Amino acid sequence: MRGDTGAIVGVCISHERASVDQLETAAADSERHAVESLLANPEVEEAIALQTCNRTEGYVVVSDHEDGLDALELFTRAVPDDVVVEMGHEESLRHLLRVAAGLESIVLGEDQILGQLRTAYETARGVGGIGPMLEDGVTKAIHVGERARTETKINEGVVSIASAAVRLLKQESSLADGTALVVGAGEMGQLAAEALSEEVNRLLVANRTVPHAEHIAESVDIDASAVALDGIEAAVSEASAVISATGSGDQVFDIGTFSDAGDVSIVDIAQPRDVPAGADRLPSVTVYDLDALESVTAETRNKRQRAAEAVERIVDEEFDRLLTQYKRKRADRVISTMYESAEQVKAAEINSALSAADFDDDQAEVVEAMADAIVSQILAAPTKSLRDAAEEDDWSTIHTALQLFDPDFGGPDQATPPEFTQGMSVEDIPDGMRDEIPNAMLDRLSDD
Repeated sequence: MRGDTGAIVGVCISHERASVDQLETAAADSERHAVESLLANPEVEEAIALQTCNRTEGYVVVSDHEDGLDALELFTRAVPDDVVVEMGHEESLRHLLRVAAGLESIVLGEDQILGQLRTAYETARGVGGIGPMLEDGVTKAIHVGERARTETKINEGVVSIASAAVRLLKQESSLADGTALVVGAGEMGQLAAEALSEEVNRLLVANRTVPHAEHIAESVDIDASAVALDGIEAAVSEASAVISATGSGDQVFDIGTFSDAGDVSIVDIAQPRDVPAGADRLPSVTVYDLDALESVTAETRNKRQRAAEAVERIVDEEFDRLLTQYKRKRADRVISTMYESAEQVKAAEINSALSAADFDDDQAEVVEAMADAIVSQILAAPTKSLRDAAEEDDWSTIHTALQLFDPDFGGPDQATPPEFTQGMSVEDIPDGMRDEIPNAMLDRLSDD
């Protein structure tokens, strides 16, 4: 990666504010394509994208917040401002933890989002999008998601959008003794098939890759068979209920697919949508989308509210740990600079002493060991103080330490990481120190 001195900037377009059409508009062609596009921006050091049926989110690591928002226009440029949530560093981290825990899902506590986040992480890592900043943030989010589901009852009851879709169909029409069709053989299709198998007598599974559909058909305990997508019109004519959950970039159905169908209820949970917008105008066709699932999930949300409160406490606890982890790493970079400066002085003085006296090898080794011990003992207390200062966001103390040990270390043009000056002003520099600080740093503080 190009550096680890930036901060995270994120955007979220989700079911909370956006319509299904807006979610579809915001999504990139794929998570991989989104990350590659973000990394093509020279200001972006790290990037990850998370796209599901009910959210599109992007996160970048940049040195400047506005540069991050400019890069993330990949997701936001075509949707109204009021459906976009923009997030700074700490907001992005807390939101990621909440997403992984299922607190931001349509179905509170649903399990699929955790797997989707893992997939997004692996995708971003595969194209070079994961560096030290996002590595810590995303892996912490995954850890929080695992804790939420093992330590609380957040995922009891209706546990997925697919099972919520089946409940909606059951409420709105009779599934008993009927035939249902699942379109898509991914994780969501598998879950939909499992839930439908408890409600209907016969199940059809359609997929572009027929062996994948056959695998799902064989996994349920009712009469089930696989069909190819080119046979989907005949399958629809046999089914009274359809759940479509493909990952296709193109619509699977067209209006003509339903022209000879009898009464059929369809829940389209694909992103982008599988069912064309005009299908629900046909008298025999009823189409439900993600917005319709809100009423079904309200009951589950109420039942899980106590568990959600426990998960919120886990999020708070792990969020504080994550911030401490980041702060210690930032302090460690400063401490490393301090030790490097001290090592340079030590090496120069040892060379001078060895040149001035005729030490044998044993004596030279004693001198070097003594110098090492002196450096370690002198820097032990400042090291602890710097780590404590970082946890308290006391960057003035850290700058003071750098100046005391070597004001010119690295030369006058050495860049100062931006997070070391965030929130500071010239007035924060201790008296007597300003003349020793490079003008570039003073200019940055004055501009801030």
